[in-house]
Amino acid sequence: MTNAGTNGGNHTEPEGRLWLAETLWRLGAIQFGDFSMGRTVRHSPVYVNAKLLISRPEAMRRTARLIQEELDLAMAMRNRVVEPFDAIAGVPIGGLHIATALALQMDRPLLYLRPPRSPEEVMAPHVEGIYRPGQRVLVVDDLAAGGGSLVETVEGLRNAGLMVQSVVVLIDREQGAARRLEAMGVRVHSILTLEVMLTYLHSAGHLSRQDYDRSTSYLRREGEPRSEFD
Repeated sequence: MTNAGTNGGNHTEPEGRLWLAETLWRLGAIQFGDFSMGRTVRHSPVYVNAKLLISRPEAMRRTARLIQEELDLAMAMRNRVVEPFDAIAGVPIGGLHIATALALQMDRPLLYLRPPRSPEEVMAPHVEGIYRPGQRVLVVDDLAAGGGSLVETVEGLRNAGLMVQSVVVLIDREQGAARRLEAMGVRVHSILTLEVMLTYLHSAGHLSRQDYDRSTSYLRREGEPRSEFD
């Protein structure tokens, strides 16, 4: 796999969401080639490895601040797109790193669904952390595609008596996750969609026209209708 962008020269560092796109690019977290991931993504021309943020503490701290700003705004809207929450739950592995940084930033308890250790736990996964049934939990993940891991996490938390109404992800590939979760009464709020990230990278001179066209054509072919809260 190759990082196939072109150098765009010196330019002013973007703010807000686009800062995240620029940072992931500089970390080498955005790759182009032929990738199949999980149960949904097949032969994708673009791959994003947001886990690389853990190697840059300041970038991770700024990412947590960015998510908090987005959440505060989303919860302050008249028609809220993120519901208030008492605790934060990370989806292992990538989402747990982001959730840990966010929990420290927002001073909220952290939970996660422990992978099953026995056949019995497959039916009743164990929630790690201190919580009370009825508490409201925000689920955090680094990347959303088809939503399988998010659905499993929401179901596991709900089975433990916790309330889950909102999910936040760094990058939404818009390949079915939002639609699946909406059917469960859960709204997905993304910091960036993959299409917005690609458009920024192309406009900044990082991404060749060939990789941009190939990636956006794939997203249009494989993606889902956009939701009003993305």
